[in-house]
Amino acid sequence: MIRTEQLTKRYGSFTAVAGIDLNIPAGEIYGFLGPNGAGKTSTILMLLGVVKPTAGEIRLFGEPYSPARLDLRRRIGVVPEKHPAGMWSWMTAGEYLRLFADLFRVPQADRRIDHLLERVGLAQVKRKKFAQFSRGMLQKLSIVRALLHDPDILFLDEPISGLDPFGVKQIRDLILEESREGRTIFVSSHLLSEMEKVCGRVAIIYRGRLLAEDRMEHLLSTLAKDREIHVDLEQVPPELPDRVAALEFARGVQRRGNTLVVKVAKTGDSRRALSKFLIDQDLVPLGIQEQSLSLEEAFVTITSENVDLFAGMGGDGQNPAGES
Repeated sequence: MIRTEQLTKRYGSFTAVAGIDLNIPAGEIYGFLGPNGAGKTSTILMLLGVVKPTAGEIRLFGEPYSPARLDLRRRIGVVPEKHPAGMWSWMTAGEYLRLFADLFRVPQADRRIDHLLERVGLAQVKRKKFAQFSRGMLQKLSIVRALLHDPDILFLDEPISGLDPFGVKQIRDLILEESREGRTIFVSSHLLSEMEKVCGRVAIIYRGRLLAEDRMEHLLSTLAKDREIHVDLEQVPPELPDRVAALEFARGVQRRGNTLVVKVAKTGDSRRALSKFLIDQDLVPLGIQEQSLSLEEAFVTITSENVDLFAGMGGDGQNPAGES
């Protein structure tokens, strides 16, 4: 559905995107992650045809893509990071959606609009003007507008920005549902904990270069240097952390209240050995579980290990074009 070869964008002497290769199949939720200035927005703008690449090729739906391909553009839905609320403030939500439904010639538009508004919890504000909308409401409305014409590819740039926890769950469930129906979803975000819940595969971009790309579980497993075993006890004797730290398999021990956090090697059945040791000390674990590496920790690991690699590539890391 989305394929790029050596996609590159330069702004003068500054390289915002440096030779990125992407290959995203139909129905995948693909997370595109990176800090501010990494090249995320420039990449999305090129994929949408808003910005012309300096070099490289873009193929959508298996065909070469350019802004002139209106037949391909109508198969794309976009949720931008910032909603242009000002220019629409005189319209109601229903009027706004009807405008776009007419532009895309959406069949049974009123039914489609009502259905989507209901899915994001905005059915009751259909006749309310934009000026009365909160940031979170505008974000949900933007998602409805992007889905109106039933696109095959959905681009989401910070889709849960400004939402409360209930709204975040609504949009997370919506993304998963749309993926199950076969829609390809490209998500750019810095909220890594949410991306971990929805993305099948993720790419991490840093200073314009793709540092890592893999299925979520494989990426986290590969990057994890240790495992953490969390043991809940009725109480932790003062001398226990030092005793556990002296065990052959322990690489570090912390006490967090009545929980003992033990770092162990990636391989081996350390939980069994740890349980036996505690029982031999007349201590009965109330709970014992293994904590895996989070996407946020993986992201920090990847980017921090590559800072020196990219530091000498020229420039001060600031994008004069306002890249995010």
